[in-house]
Amino acid sequence: MKILVTGSSGFIGGRFARFALEQGLEVRVNGRRPEGVEHLVKRGAEFIQGDLSDPELALRLCEDIDTVVHCAGAVGVWGKYEHFHQANVVVTENIIEACLKRHVRRLVHLSSPSVYFDGQAHVGIKEEQIPKRFSDHYGKTKYLAEQQVFGAQEFGLEVLALRPRFVTGAGDTSIFPRLINMHRKGRLSIIGNGLNKVDFTSMQNLNDALFSCLMATGPALGKVYNISNGQPVPLWDVVNYVMRKLDMPPVTKHLPFGLAYSAAALNEGVCKLLPGRPEPTIFRLGMAVMAKDFSLDIGRAQQYLDYDPQVSVWTALDEFCQWWKAVQPN
Repeated sequence: MKILVTGSSGFIGGRFARFALEQGLEVRVNGRRPEGVEHLVKRGAEFIQGDLSDPELALRLCEDIDTVVHCAGAVGVWGKYEHFHQANVVVTENIIEACLKRHVRRLVHLSSPSVYFDGQAHVGIKEEQIPKRFSDHYGKTKYLAEQQVFGAQEFGLEVLALRPRFVTGAGDTSIFPRLINMHRKGRLSIIGNGLNKVDFTSMQNLNDALFSCLMATGPALGKVYNISNGQPVPLWDVVNYVMRKLDMPPVTKHLPFGLAYSAAALNEGVCKLLPGRPEPTIFRLGMAVMAKDFSLDIGRAQQYLDYDPQVSVWTALDEFCQWWKAVQPN
């Protein structure tokens, strides 16, 4: 099997491309940063650089490919809608069109549980529980991209989509690096009572889920799947576990949720008025994420993909901490 992995210079795309190579697959990778995929090329991956906004590049990437694993996209809370729509919807449309023209058999789409975010607590949320209104441009455009993916089924493309929650492990450049940076600057506080439980996903478990999508047949096709470790853990216990592993003091300062939310709203409002609309230091959505319960029901993935998360969140955190120490300058 020959697969294309988009977004391979990023964390998830890069880790899955490496995993696929280790399983003996032929792998073509795409990303904007050649240095980000150098380790994959050394392991035998074929690299084609370029911006997926270019439909011609997408066609070139999909030549002689059996399955596309589409991990590329824009992530974030702040920015113009046009930016997120271009990176998450238009790029996905280009990939779909290229798949159809090049007769690619299957498209595995990496989506996000951000489609569920409405600022409220959710426990065991199911795939169909989409809010009537999206909290941000990212969540909205990820959902629109999903709709484009599933619309391609009528033209014969086999499709699956995953919504993995808080993915971490070696190479995580998003979740814990941001928290570590905030803590170093004295800006990290426990929001609310600090007892909220959330889902995480070990990157190794996500690799297994993505690989299952490559092999899935019959009723497993044409569905979107929640992916997590399946065992919600107290968020602030996890944060302080990482801090201890990195020889940093624990986070002990508390901030009431209402106060934190109001401060974030004020921060966002000011930034909207400033020239260039600089990114706020705190967001209302971020305060809700850090204060409220949020977990996914992974029953569908267990039933149709035989998904069985084997790697605990604590093992994934150990993996991250070991990697983080190795890459930090002395």
